Amino acid sequence: MNGIRIEKAEVTAPLCVMLYFNDHTQQMIDVGDYIINHPHPQYNKYLNPKKFATFKIENGNIVWGRDWDIIFPIEQLHSGHIE
Repeated sequence: MNGIRIEKAEVTAPLCVMLYFNDHTQQMIDVGDYIINHPHPQYNKYLNPKKFATFKIENGNIVWGRDWDIIFPIEQLHSGHIE
């Protein structure tokens, strides 16, 4: 997975994002399922669709929050399965 980066991301459904990678692949990720299955005050605020849509692409990865409240390993995102 060396060198795989997210180039673009867009909300496609409530709490879902389509990720576009530099190897020309794309993956739909349902972050809502992850948050619901792993409740935590740091994550729960992103169940709000407006707050969810505030993600950024930083260092080739998608992150939520100023201090990266939520971030996933790029390998998991690329495979389409977050744990």
